[in-house]
Amino acid sequence: MNLTSYKTESLHGEVDCPGDKSVSQRIVIIGSLLNCDMNVNGFLNAQDPISTVNALNSIGSSISINENKVTLRKREVMFKDPQQELNLGNSGTGARLLLGLISGLGLRLTMRGDSSLEKRPMSRVIKPLEMMGAKLSSDSGTLPIKTLGSKIINNFEYKMPIASAQVKSCLLLAALSSQKNIKITEPKITRDHTERMIEFFGGEILYENNQNSKIIQLNYSELEPKNSFDVPGDFSSAAFIIVATIISKGSEVVIKNVGLNESRKGLLDVLILMGANLEIKNKKKASNEIVGDIYISSSELRGIDVPDNIIPNIIDEIPILSVAACFAEGQTIIKNAAELRVKESDRLHAISQGLIKLKIKHDIFEDGISISGTSKELKCDESIDSFDDHRIAMSFLIAGIRSDNFIRVMNCKNIETSFPNFKSIMNTIGMKINEED
Repeated sequence: MNLTSYKTESLHGEVDCPGDKSVSQRIVIIGSLLNCDMNVNGFLNAQDPISTVNALNSIGSSISINENKVTLRKREVMFKDPQQELNLGNSGTGARLLLGLISGLGLRLTMRGDSSLEKRPMSRVIKPLEMMGAKLSSDSGTLPIKTLGSKIINNFEYKMPIASAQVKSCLLLAALSSQKNIKITEPKITRDHTERMIEFFGGEILYENNQNSKIIQLNYSELEPKNSFDVPGDFSSAAFIIVATIISKGSEVVIKNVGLNESRKGLLDVLILMGANLEIKNKKKASNEIVGDIYISSSELRGIDVPDNIIPNIIDEIPILSVAACFAEGQTIIKNAAELRVKESDRLHAISQGLIKLKIKHDIFEDGISISGTSKELKCDESIDSFDDHRIAMSFLIAGIRSDNFIRVMNCKNIETSFPNFKSIMNTIGMKINEED
């Protein structure tokens, strides 16, 4: 599926933010451990969370999906070895978190994914899980992975060599499902959805000094079942709407019910540093996550050096931040983002290739990119490759707002993994995105 985004005069309207992909996947995993009747509202009905649900049902969960509502049912048998391989599709979050859960449960199975997921590094979770007592088999530190049973040790301590919320969550779930304690030290603070969810269900998470600590500890205790959970809106999806509004002229848009987790909303801080007109209203707490409404209007941006300490919390938003940088006065520099090399694509390379097609001056380096903005409309004579990466596809479609005619992005079916209503939502507020042959 190829999509074409046409020049847009202005954007206006109010949008309900789609459910958070990361939280949607975590709640069905932890909800399965709870083994209770529970309704989940605001679930992201997209390919990645669906892959996680299918995998959980294969090992004994009872989960049904009805649009953005999910029902978990209490069952007599907690978990079992599946009869077939688990296929996580394109979901790196699902694969890494489930590997933790399955290791803690001691199940025996084979996990694999699509061609893209099977290229992504899994040694970052395999090694600490083996140190915890899991028996795993992988030919090259990637999927497919065989789990061969486990005997998870108690009071395991691990210093993470890289900042990764997926690694942290994997290890927490391994400890939680094996009913053990664990202590984890992060090099930089990463998103804390798993810790918040454990706390919401009565679990004990200890933070050294304060909740912004890089050292966290899970002291195992049995979690308390609850009959409902509300998934916040996905900030990573909201990011595309935010940047689209900022770079268009004469525009005002409101995004409702956006997750505003402090470890997740770093892009707002970066955009404000760049001069964006943003305001948050109606903040509240729902299922231990902060949510609110974001009011955005057209803005004149300026280039900045993006602070290093914020990079782990904006890693998924760097592709769309790069599009915002195209229209910022001066130069925007992003460093210490080597993690982009091992996402659904080599995102630094993919961003650079797209910017070449847009004729935007930039320099790419091993762990980042510098982008020189322009006040002119973009002229793009060639189609842009999405590299089978949903965030690359959506980011360059947003750039079409400021084209002198249109921007065509190839292979956009991947958008369905995280934001299946992207085209319709963006068109509702004034964009013109059409499917092309």
